[in-house]
Amino acid sequence: MDALDVARWQFGVTTVYHFLFVPLTIGLSVLVAILQTMWHRTGNERYLKLTKFYGKLFLINFAMGVVTGIVQEFQFGMNWSDYSRFVGDVFGAPLAIEALVAFFLESTFIGLWIFGWDRLPKRAHLASIWAAAIGTNLSAYFILAANSFMQNPVGYRINPDSGRAELTDFPAVLTNKVALITFPHTLAGSFLVAGSLIVAVGLWHVIRNRDSADAGAYRFATKFGSWVVLVASAAVLFTGDIQGKIMTDVQPMKMAAAEGLYTTESPASFSVLTIGSLDGSREVFAIKIPYLLSYLGTGDPNGTVHGINDLQAQYATQYGAGSYTPIIPVTYWSFRFMIAFGMAAGAIALLVLWSQRKGRTPSSTWLLRAGLAMPVLPLLANSFGWIFTEMGRQPWIVFGEMLTRNGVSRSVSLAEVLTSFTAFTLIYATLAVIEVKLLLRYAKAGVPDVSEQAPTDDTDDAERPLAFAY
Repeated sequence: MDALDVARWQFGVTTVYHFLFVPLTIGLSVLVAILQTMWHRTGNERYLKLTKFYGKLFLINFAMGVVTGIVQEFQFGMNWSDYSRFVGDVFGAPLAIEALVAFFLESTFIGLWIFGWDRLPKRAHLASIWAAAIGTNLSAYFILAANSFMQNPVGYRINPDSGRAELTDFPAVLTNKVALITFPHTLAGSFLVAGSLIVAVGLWHVIRNRDSADAGAYRFATKFGSWVVLVASAAVLFTGDIQGKIMTDVQPMKMAAAEGLYTTESPASFSVLTIGSLDGSREVFAIKIPYLLSYLGTGDPNGTVHGINDLQAQYATQYGAGSYTPIIPVTYWSFRFMIAFGMAAGAIALLVLWSQRKGRTPSSTWLLRAGLAMPVLPLLANSFGWIFTEMGRQPWIVFGEMLTRNGVSRSVSLAEVLTSFTAFTLIYATLAVIEVKLLLRYAKAGVPDVSEQAPTDDTDDAERPLAFAY
């Protein structure tokens, strides 16, 4: 074990941990805005209660996401300074815009939304949550544009004197075809997570508090969340199909690794299960669906999909001697876990809707357990999706331009990286306990009482304390 190994583990752990909060923040910001819009248009208190209820969960998650996200950018200078030096001119541009525009947009308007209840005009207050949601989604786009450069570098040139990548076409970076499909795919996955949380919390209250005065609100939340999950599931499949074709074009080794495809095939079969040799160089046993991989990768049932061994030989000739093959079991199984967990969430959403058909009230303990598991399933799907995306790119940190081993900080020792890795892991474990306890506490508390009247016009607003709305 050396500093490179620990630095990779640290970045992987902190990234996956941070991304547990990101999709829920992205999805809930929009769904809470939709609920508040429904209240604004109808005046129905049920929607106001749900807005404040799920808005509280959104804010808890948003705070944790901000705290854990700050660490990410520090790691570029701390453990990956050679990478930052090489690609900072390109990679830093979308990240700077994300911080200066998108993050300030969402953070400013979230503040107005939190403290603006009964202070701002209703339309202005509604606009603030929509502005925050737009900022959150813009933030995601700029970050994904930066990451997409690592997958498919465009809009740059290598300075022969400094050896650094220099930005030449910023619009090309923002319109990278990898970013253009990764963004909607990530959004769909985020709504899958957010819808699942709404279903889980709503279903728990529907079954446990069926005689509550707010039972109707919980029933609506459960149906609303289930439909969000189903629509998001369809969007994930649609965007994932396009993403697979683009991935086959720009990173054929990643697609070959995802399928355990060792030799070039035309047509290529989709692997349901493949067992490879211990050295990862050949297939030992496989269960396959004919033609499917060719269609998924190229759009043509008879299309050619290049295999691992052929691509390894091609890259060795093109880039020099060395292994250009990712860890096959990691890419193969993370790809399948991503699909399986996402589909499982969609299946449970269907069951929840079926259980409430024709006004029925669900009562099954098994359904409740499945519903409570729902938020975890898409979170796992998202996490395995990113593990596949990043591990499948290896050994490149910037595909075709810089190997991961060349991006690590040369002045940071194993002991220093190990110390920071251990400290961050312990801190994150503590934050995870706090996050879960807060979410469970406020989720169990149920929707708030909104029967209190707003202050009259003759109230001296200057004498009212600026208070958190919840």
